[in-house]
Formats: sequence, structure tokens, C-alpha cells
Amino acid sequence: MEDSNKNSNIEKVHCLIIGSGPAGYTAAIYAARAGLKPVMYQGLQPGGQLMITNDVENYPGYPDGIMGPQMMEDFQKQAARFGTDIRFGLVTKVDFSNGAHKVTVDDTHTLQADAVIISTGASAKWLGLPSEQRLNGFGVSACAVCDGFFYRGTDVVVVGAGDTACEEASYLSKICSKVYMLVRRDQMRASQIMQNRVKNIPNIEILWNTETEEILGEHAVEAVRVKNVQTGELRDIPAKGFFVAIGHQPNSDVFKPYLDMDTAGYIVTEKGSTRTNVEGVFACGDVQDNVYRQAVTAAGTGCMAALDAERYLAAKGL
Repeated sequence: MEDSNKNSNIEKVHCLIIGSGPAGYTAAIYAARAGLKPVMYQGLQPGGQLMITNDVENYPGYPDGIMGPQMMEDFQKQAARFGTDIRFGLVTKVDFSNGAHKVTVDDTHTLQADAVIISTGASAKWLGLPSEQRLNGFGVSACAVCDGFFYRGTDVVVVGAGDTACEEASYLSKICSKVYMLVRRDQMRASQIMQNRVKNIPNIEILWNTETEEILGEHAVEAVRVKNVQTGELRDIPAKGFFVAIGHQPNSDVFKPYLDMDTAGYIVTEKGSTRTNVEGVFACGDVQDNVYRQAVTAAGTGCMAALDAERYLAAKGL
């Protein structure tokens, strides 16, 4: 087996994009058109979270809506059309020390890049129920802004006790008949202002000391079986939508030795740019956005990252 750590076996690339999805593909489109000859490694889930999103109705340019996987296929084709070298593979190690931009893929192949764009995204945290996985995209969602519209006028359930759960419940209350919030303890983790907001919305009912036992329905969500953790009592709540709002985990662990991150693991970028604390390394999309987490905002920062990388390389004469 070749030793990928020998300099002779290190592949030199101009612009390396780690991760796909709206941010990565948009970065690739802009970088390719700018002549940066981008190489993209798609990661564990090529296309990102949109690959498990059925209907996308809020992305401009698709007046009739589009399936998430089809949308990502369109993005990928456009990136490839302009010359992006799109590859399968997972980045397992990086070395950003002393000005290096070394990246190892699948523990076997090492690349040296003049500029690196990170677009590895964030993964929703799930409860881990088999029915949750089975009905994901058929009533189960981790994004009310993305999918809430499909459940307008119906009863829905939100799981979570933080600010995100309160925001999701508040948003859904405007378009759904009834919103049930399942809170496992007798208090929330959310800020007081967010707690007060949901408590004062008439069509939000907070069920304290309550956890999800099972999501019911053969082909789509029909009800949610919940359990009172104090009494053990089971109850079935008729609902069409089940929204998991227990947080997201940015896919940033491999970069932790080198990049500044916030307490949740989101990569910190310089305000108004995608620059990280390491020169020549840029971050875009959900791996650096813990606020909006939308396809359109991810694509916007992907554009920014490519432009930032282009200017960096030009200034370096690379």
C-alpha cells in the first residue's frame, strides 16, 4: 500500500471543497466559473439534508416546488457542467498547521490545497425511534420553516424544550390548528422570553413531563403516542405532523484542532465573510450557521466562500 503521507503521493489541488449540499454545490459553481478548478468531496450524505426532504417549496426558481433529492441533483449537474471534479469520499483528517492545507480522505488519500472551502453542514438530532426514521419525510420533520406549510390547518406535535423548539412551535401556531409541545421535564431550557411567548399563544398546549413513546401511522403520521414520565400514563395525540426540535450537530469534529468554534461546535467565521481563523480556509452553510439553516441562505454563503477564496488566491498570486 502506498504511504499517502509521502510528499510524492500528495495530490496538489487549487481549491478543495469539503462537503456538498446547497452551500458546497454553489461554492463549486462559482469557483469553477472563476477558473479555480475545484475538487469536491461529497461526504457521507451527498447533497446534505435536502436528500431527506421530500418537497421544497420555498426555494426561489421552483414555482411548483421540487423534491429535495431532485433539487440537489440539479445543483450537482450545474457544478459538474462548469468543470467541478466531484468525488465520493469522507474527509477523516486535516492538518492546517503552519499554513498547511492538508486533507486526508477515507484515511488513505492526502491532498494539499491552496484554498479550502468547508461546507459539511449540520445534522439534526433525532430521538432514535424506528417509526421516526420510517416516517421521516412523511410527517416527521426537523424543520418547521421548511415543512410546516404542508400541515396548515392540522394538529401537529413539537418535541423539545429549548429556544429552537419554542421558535418552531410559535411558527407552526400561525398556520396549524393546534400545536402540542412535548417537554420531558417540568421546565424548559429555553430563554424566559421564548417560554413566555409560547405560553401565551392560545393554540399551543405544553405537555410537561412528557416524552414520545411512538409515532403512529403506516404511510404517514396519524398520531403520536406519548408517555407521562411521572405517572407512566400513555396517551395518543391525533396529529399529521411531528417536528423534532432538539437541536442540530454541526459536522465539524475533524476541524476542531485548528478552527475556532462556538460552544456548540459551529465554525466561527469573520463577520461579513466566510473566513475562518486559518488563512485560506473558508466555511459556509450550516456548519457555520446556527441561526437560519435554510437552503437559500446556505447557497448564499457558498457563493461568498467561493468569492472569498478567489480573492485570497489572487492576492497570494496562486
